Amino acid sequence: MPGRRERTIFTIISDWGTGNHYAGSVKGALLKQHPDAVIIDITHRIDCYDIMQASFVLSNAWPCFPEGTIHLIAINTEGGMDSPHIAVQHKGQFFIGADNGIFSLLFQNDPVEALELNIIQDSDYFTFSTRDVFVKAAAMIASGKPLVELGQPYRNFKEKFMFNPVVYPDKIVGKVIFIDGYGNAFVNIDRDLFREKAKGMSFRISWRMPGDGITEIHESYSDVTPGEQVVLFGTTGLLEIAINQGKASSLLGIRVNDSVTVDFFKE
Repeated sequence: MPGRRERTIFTIISDWGTGNHYAGSVKGALLKQHPDAVIIDITHRIDCYDIMQASFVLSNAWPCFPEGTIHLIAINTEGGMDSPHIAVQHKGQFFIGADNGIFSLLFQNDPVEALELNIIQDSDYFTFSTRDVFVKAAAMIASGKPLVELGQPYRNFKEKFMFNPVVYPDKIVGKVIFIDGYGNAFVNIDRDLFREKAKGMSFRISWRMPGDGITEIHESYSDVTPGEQVVLFGTTGLLEIAINQGKASSLLGIRVNDSVTVDFFKE
């Protein structure tokens, strides 16, 4: 008996929402091209055209997938001179999308193999690139076609820059970069930077008036009573502001791009 063929995993991340035909038609097109496909929805609830939000979600999801996974990035996908359709191979996985800045956010300075796609789509319409171009490219990759045969080498991603925290001798000033469905606010201050600056000193984390904030880092949300504020480093490695069993974003008035300050001081 012939060996069982390993099934290819395809993921889709988009800003389509769930009240229309877009996700379903892309999945149908994938199954037509690759009947044994395993199709995973990362999310279809990215805010419209928000590549910053999409890059945060995808960068925290793709490392969990096995090698050979093919990711379709359906955010602002209309191609053109400024945002050509490309395919990227990185750490054994594949990413297909428009170079609208999201690839520079995803990979920053990491080494990748990238190609500008040279694929003739089957449709006469040019408004649904995910279905008509990305699916075709994904099916070619899944069938074993070498990436180099899909187009020409592509070297310079369109650059978008994630805001980095500003480090002072006695404080770090960061920004809220993402708010999840629970209302937890993720700040672009990671655990390593915090520990490097803290070095045993006391601290205060504030996001409203100076002097008003939290002076303790917890390990989990349930370390405080329901309804109480909590700050911790979660699975993303980033600082989180949360409320146990509550929505910090609405109850505390926290929004994306709000500043968060960590002041350090000696007793």
